[in-house]
Amino acid sequence: MLRNSSSDEDDGQAPTISSNTSGRSPPSPIVQQKNQPVISGNHIAKHGGLVPPHTGDYGPLSPSTLPRTPNNVSTSYTQPLTRDGSNTFATQRTSPNLNSSGQESPSLANKLHSSQLTQSLQQPQTDDGSRTSAYDATSLKSNDSSLSDQQQPHPSSISNTRHPSTDSTMKYRIQQQQLQPSPLTNHIPNTASSSTTTSSGIPLDRIPSPSPSLISEREREENEKLERELEQKRKRIQIYVFVCRCISCPFNSKQSSDMARKHLKITQQQYTLIKDRFHAFLNGKTHIEADEAFSNAVRSYYEIFLKSERIVKMVQSGGCCSDDFRDVFKINIEKRVRSLPDIDSLKISKDTVVTLWMNKYDAIYRGQDQDQDNLNRRASKINYSSGSAELIMSKEQLYDMFQNILTIKKFEHQMIYNSAQLDNNDEQAATIRRELDGRMKQAESLQRQRGLLPRFVHKEMDSLFVDELKKTINDLMSNLESLPVRGGAEQKPLRPKRGTHGRNGSGGGGSNSSGAHSSSNKSLLVDGGDSEAEPGLSKLAFVLNFNINITVKEVKGLKSVPTNRVVYCTMTVEGGETYRTEHAEAGKPVWESLAEFPTNQILPIVKVKLYMENYSILHLEDIKLGKVTLQIDPTFNKTNWWTDMIKSKSTATDDLKVKLDVRMEKPQNLKMCGWCYARGKNVWKSWKKRYYALVQVSQYCFAMCSYREKKSEPTEMMPLEGYTVDYAAPDQGLVLDDAKYFFKAVREGDIVTFATNEENERHGWVQALYRATGQSHKPIPPQTTKQQQTGQTANKDTTDSDRTEKLGFDEYIQSDPCKFDHHDLFKYLQTSTLDFRLNDPYCSLGWLSPGQSYVLEEYCARYGVRHCLRHLYYLSDLLDRAEQNFMIDPQLLHYSYVYCASHVSGNGQDSNIATISVEEKDRFNDIKERLRQFLEQQVTNFRFAFPFGRPDGALKATLSLLERVLAKDISTPISRDEIRHFIRKCLENAAYINYTRVSEHAKIEETVYNSDDSPRKKIDDLIHLGELCIELLQQDEEHYNEAFKQYQDLLIEHEEIFWSLFAVDMEHVIDQQPVESWDSTLKNGRFHQQLRDTFAPLVVRYVDLMESCIAQSIHKGFEKENWKSRTRGCATSEDMLWRLDALQCFIRDLHWPDEIFGEHLEKRLKQMASDMIEACAKRVCRHFEVWIKKGGLMGGTGTDYLLPSECCVMINVILDCKSQALKLCALNSGDLHQYHTKIDEYLEKILSEMSKSLILKLVAVMDTALKKLSRYDEGSFFAPILSLTKPVNEVGQAYVAFVNTNLEQIRQKISDELFTLNLFEEWYRQQMHLVWTWLGERTEISLHPYQLKKQVSALSNNYLFMVFCLIMVIE
Repeated sequence: MLRNSSSDEDDGQAPTISSNTSGRSPPSPIVQQKNQPVISGNHIAKHGGLVPPHTGDYGPLSPSTLPRTPNNVSTSYTQPLTRDGSNTFATQRTSPNLNSSGQESPSLANKLHSSQLTQSLQQPQTDDGSRTSAYDATSLKSNDSSLSDQQQPHPSSISNTRHPSTDSTMKYRIQQQQLQPSPLTNHIPNTASSSTTTSSGIPLDRIPSPSPSLISEREREENEKLERELEQKRKRIQIYVFVCRCISCPFNSKQSSDMARKHLKITQQQYTLIKDRFHAFLNGKTHIEADEAFSNAVRSYYEIFLKSERIVKMVQSGGCCSDDFRDVFKINIEKRVRSLPDIDSLKISKDTVVTLWMNKYDAIYRGQDQDQDNLNRRASKINYSSGSAELIMSKEQLYDMFQNILTIKKFEHQMIYNSAQLDNNDEQAATIRRELDGRMKQAESLQRQRGLLPRFVHKEMDSLFVDELKKTINDLMSNLESLPVRGGAEQKPLRPKRGTHGRNGSGGGGSNSSGAHSSSNKSLLVDGGDSEAEPGLSKLAFVLNFNINITVKEVKGLKSVPTNRVVYCTMTVEGGETYRTEHAEAGKPVWESLAEFPTNQILPIVKVKLYMENYSILHLEDIKLGKVTLQIDPTFNKTNWWTDMIKSKSTATDDLKVKLDVRMEKPQNLKMCGWCYARGKNVWKSWKKRYYALVQVSQYCFAMCSYREKKSEPTEMMPLEGYTVDYAAPDQGLVLDDAKYFFKAVREGDIVTFATNEENERHGWVQALYRATGQSHKPIPPQTTKQQQTGQTANKDTTDSDRTEKLGFDEYIQSDPCKFDHHDLFKYLQTSTLDFRLNDPYCSLGWLSPGQSYVLEEYCARYGVRHCLRHLYYLSDLLDRAEQNFMIDPQLLHYSYVYCASHVSGNGQDSNIATISVEEKDRFNDIKERLRQFLEQQVTNFRFAFPFGRPDGALKATLSLLERVLAKDISTPISRDEIRHFIRKCLENAAYINYTRVSEHAKIEETVYNSDDSPRKKIDDLIHLGELCIELLQQDEEHYNEAFKQYQDLLIEHEEIFWSLFAVDMEHVIDQQPVESWDSTLKNGRFHQQLRDTFAPLVVRYVDLMESCIAQSIHKGFEKENWKSRTRGCATSEDMLWRLDALQCFIRDLHWPDEIFGEHLEKRLKQMASDMIEACAKRVCRHFEVWIKKGGLMGGTGTDYLLPSECCVMINVILDCKSQALKLCALNSGDLHQYHTKIDEYLEKILSEMSKSLILKLVAVMDTALKKLSRYDEGSFFAPILSLTKPVNEVGQAYVAFVNTNLEQIRQKISDELFTLNLFEEWYRQQMHLVWTWLGERTEISLHPYQLKKQVSALSNNYLFMVFCLIMVIE
């Protein structure tokens, strides 16, 4: 956690280091990572007692800091992460030499010859052997670092990456040995005191010297520590070399300009200043006018937000910016303003009030010295913008930034820049070509030696991995090939054909291409008779475009021409147009005329002529006074050049000279040109002088061409693919006066010998051809006899190279990138970049800047870092920083995690990478578990991880990421129940944590559970605790309700658990109160008043919501009701009655202290129950009328009719409502039957109507049966006919069956027996009445036997029916 340097708080993590400390210091994480032997007191006071992190703090070590012992000789290796072909370490490195003056050696670690090493080991020690190594902390910091002393990095960023590489199958992966750091220092006790005696009385005049074993152990630890520091320094320099190459010549990525700009973060000093400004406003020490409402809003903002401990920690974590402060205040005042009632007399809207308040807030935030503060902020922003990570950065800015990231000093960068020729695009392109060819050869060797491959999750991925490598390298070659080569002809040249996997013929050290590609490497001849032309290349590809600029300035020596005559000059390039200058008098022939001539000739002829105007009528042409003819080449460049003119007859006696500026601009694809001697086997077969040019057609196609005068196309040319160039000894048979210095281009079956007149010219040709061929062997120029005698080098490049080699940088520049474990290097680079980013002035939340992302992307693409491992390293670093209390954006974690999860599951976003290594899978599983634990902690501590909902949207993004992490794989999302169970568990723990911290803040344990405090004080403390709890839950609703929108019920459970914890303390306090204290202290006192004022609106609102909810459930429930029988009624009715009863029990259990308000609530609930039951009865009655008509044939009046069970359920619903109405609708005070009598009468009416409808339906069946019997009456038309059929008693039997089934249906389905008996009695009475009426109508006629038989059956059944009813009554 970042601590303010002026703060007095001590978190106990940084050890106290004193100058008087003796002996071994206890191990400390900070000191161990820093590896500093001594930390001065001034440095500790300057930085607040905190040691900066190890990343980016080590510069070149001073030799004076080493103990002058033979053990100073280091035995560490040169390249800590490289191996040669036999998997052994490269050459050995030594520590810096010590000169006699004790000053710092210019080299980082000079190599020692064996003789010097032996001499140093045999040299006796002359200095004090007890001398210890002491470093000043400031000497290890880069002098060019842009971070000031006030901007100290976070101390927690000291720790290294948590999980080292675990892939044991990577043969080129070098495991770094983790060594324990040495103690801070070993001090010898002071011997200046008086003599002491031992227990035997023997005086001790001095303390004996330490034993030799202790001294040797101390020196060994110091040497080991020095070696580790040197190894880290070497590693950083090697990484910086690779980074510089990525910056100097990028060909895979570009800087993004659409990334969201980050705001400046608030530092601890700024936070203190902001609090002081708001405190001054509240104390009336500012000139800002404000009303009472605004002052109350500011006071609430100051007390709740600015003074919050959570905001202090957020500022220390570096995740707080000015927009966060402003947004919280805006949310607060918007809530206040919106809650105010509208005042018609004020002609101002609430939005205007919010705007005015925000303007006043800005004035307070900026302070009184607003203008000066703005100037300071603007100045600091401008100063940082030179290295600003939020803008598109130039190469120089990127160099400076990564110097600070990797703690590279300026002179080290300059040596690397000059020696690596970072400003030479041709050299960088050649370096890329050599790197890609080396990677291709490495891929082919992996294909042959499968043991060097990493382990994959499937065996089949071994061959697929090699194909992926080759495809990736071919893509890089295509990217490099797509880089434009400007300056060529109009026609786009065709690239030469190569092998399947790119350039296979760029071997190193003089190796040649394979014979399969020999046909494509043959040269092109103008005559075309001696060799085959390479397909795809034409002469037009080597036609160059030049611009010749000629300026005629002055002519002198015109003595024979009158001074008043007009003269002028003409300029022409042979084969082109002619230009002329302005007129000038012969006495002063001065011009400033510039002529530009485009041409395709590499050796053009330039002519400049001097004329005098002829005024004679008979002469048609002007008089020519002189001329100059020049043959120039692309190297010709002369300014203010006086040259003699060829005189004519009229100026034979004059000494004419002309002053010219002549310059021939060469195109960028012309890399080298000049006059050379050459002879080869297939091309340039004769040893003679020709004009040669090295022409680049594309990034992979170069050719050596010879040209003639006035010709634009080459006479002969030789493609350089497969050739290796090197210096050569002079051939005595070919040495001429202008052919002294030799070099050769060698290929299998061909040797071409070249010779130049000057040494520098030969060196330039060799370097240009070395870059063009892409060979790995770098030619070393031989020293001449004169140079050996004088000790001078050939040229500036050789001087820089020697100086670089002397200072120890040459091995880093010349090292082969293919022999490094770039995953480990990139991991270190990315970690250092993240630490630098988290400590810059911007609130980045872990997001890298566009420039940093751009360089890291280029590094990954160029050196083959797998994207999944890159994101896994990044996730590990982000989790480490998050665990160290840095604020990290969960969206950044989400992005990297999804990429890794997709790759590991086989659904990667990169179609070129389908292999999954064991290391990636193991790291991903480890990261997934760490991420799950981290997210669980974040959700559990959401109030402290995201204080006041800041950063905006972070908690919502965390919950979204949590769903991803809890899923089994990327294609199978987690079920809703599982994620809800996980979040419920987190919120339960959050309730306990939040209440515990609130209790600690209120010191409830010291007061409520203290037996010495009075009951009155305990009540006051409990009320204060309740106010804090209410304030906490209000903040949760205000700032976190949107994030938990999908889990509102879980958030409600969280609040209920929170209040249940409060109830425990409240019950404890109430139990401690005396019996008489209720009437004297609590009853109708402050406690009751607080309850009334706080919960009365909430209770009313809750009752309103429940009424609306119950009414809606009745409306929707009966529309979808299936009328299945339940315990007492249907599902909808039972739910309605349960809700009404639960609501009344809840309100009753409140025991509301205000009697008037309590009676009001009771009446309202009883009225609500009456209204709901009435609405239920109305809907049931309507459904009953519909269902009673269903069942049976003939409209439901046949003997097959069966009363629907749904009708019985509806009757049960009304009966249940009637039985519950007494409890739900009867008042406990006042008029007992005010609402119950009304609803009871209504339900009785409904039951009566339902009973009548049911009996009418059942009696209608008997009426139908009697109508059938009427057809047998005497005198009717159908009686004789029906008598002939000899009818049986089927009608009587059917009716008996009808009565039995319906009796059983009613008895089993209707729950109220009294209602059932009344129903049976009424049914029996109406049946008897119907039979009596039917028989009374037939007293005068005789009954048919069939009619008589049916009546007897019916009457007997009615008798049995009556007996059954009596039995039920008796029971």
